[in-house]
Amino acid sequence: MKSRKRWLSTLAVFLSFALVAAACGDDSETTTTLDGGTDTTATPSAGAPDDFQIGIILVGPEFDRGYSQAHFEGAQYAIEQLGLPEENLISLDFVNPGDNPGLTPEGVAADMISQGADLVIFNSDDMRDGALAAAEQNPDIPMIWVSGDSAWADGKAYEAELTNLGNVWGQMIFGKMIAGCAAALTTETGELAYLGPLTNDETRRLVNSAYLGAQYCWENFRGESADSLDFTVTYIGFWFEIPGVTLDATQVVNDFIDGGSDVVLSGIDTTQALVRTGQRADAGESLWAVPYDFVDACQEAPGICLGVPYFNWGPAYLDIAQSVIDGTYTADWNWIAPDWSDINAVDSSVVGYGKGDGLSTENAADLDTFIAGLGDGSIQLYRGPLNWQDGSQFLGDGEVATDFQIWYSEQCLEGVVGACSINVFG
Repeated sequence: MKSRKRWLSTLAVFLSFALVAAACGDDSETTTTLDGGTDTTATPSAGAPDDFQIGIILVGPEFDRGYSQAHFEGAQYAIEQLGLPEENLISLDFVNPGDNPGLTPEGVAADMISQGADLVIFNSDDMRDGALAAAEQNPDIPMIWVSGDSAWADGKAYEAELTNLGNVWGQMIFGKMIAGCAAALTTETGELAYLGPLTNDETRRLVNSAYLGAQYCWENFRGESADSLDFTVTYIGFWFEIPGVTLDATQVVNDFIDGGSDVVLSGIDTTQALVRTGQRADAGESLWAVPYDFVDACQEAPGICLGVPYFNWGPAYLDIAQSVIDGTYTADWNWIAPDWSDINAVDSSVVGYGKGDGLSTENAADLDTFIAGLGDGSIQLYRGPLNWQDGSQFLGDGEVATDFQIWYSEQCLEGVVGACSINVFG
């Protein structure tokens, strides 16, 4: 059941907008290299003040068994670890232009601050403008824009004056590599499909990572030639389906399967890829799927689930909250690697991969070998020669990509089939 604090927050936000209409800390630096960087999540000190509150603004539904639920539960973890009651977490979901066109992230942030929020988290790239505006309007309130690059001094969109707005993101490129590998190990047709959200650097980065993982395992574990693997992506136009606005995610999955794909990987926030694939598998088709974002996502169709690359936001949110409490918070850009000693460690690994029942014992063993290679750096997938989809060079022969090159993925890679630069939303 949602807490009374959360309900009051929702009501207050909508009332505040109605009135407007009527009237007219130090985040520990994290190694971000792609050779097994280490998360330096801080250990909480003595207890938090009783009145310390976290506000989290969610782009999708709070209990979507996907992206937004992972964030909500991560914030809950931080509150619990700090020894605070659940009402010290203020949350609001469906903050996006499709579901609530009159609701702005900066307006929601202002409402949460008025209720006493000491830290405000914007959980989506879609909230870029609102996060920047809120940080400017409330310079004394620490804020986090998840997945953003506003605090990256070497990035393309550095906002040096916003000293209260930090960024955090998990190195999900590794989770997607693992997902792609699991798909390639399992497929019987050699045809993989990827259900994409909207098109931007982040989503292309993840498509590319899944493709590279699939290609590596297809060649090195299956012994097949690279050109015999098909990898297709279709973007629906937003992070999750909005009827009448985006493509119908279920229909896209049907199209994938009807076209010959027997493994569907999801890149959207919700579970349609797994659910629809599971329904068709129940009808007798040999199919598998890989959901995204949420640790328990496989429960939607466990028998055909190959596993899930998921975010575990609790350790990062606890670290950030503790820095605010300690007075050491600084606005940093943190791209956090998995804890390679145990990528599923709930108290330390921000990115994990939970194996599903659909993954065979033999393939699970091969996947473990692959994961170990990623962790110790012996498997380096972002190494040239690699070209972009249009045939232009991305990486020269033997060149290893930098964080900058991977983060700002301007195209999908050569070998990926499907438009990667046109967004159908809006």
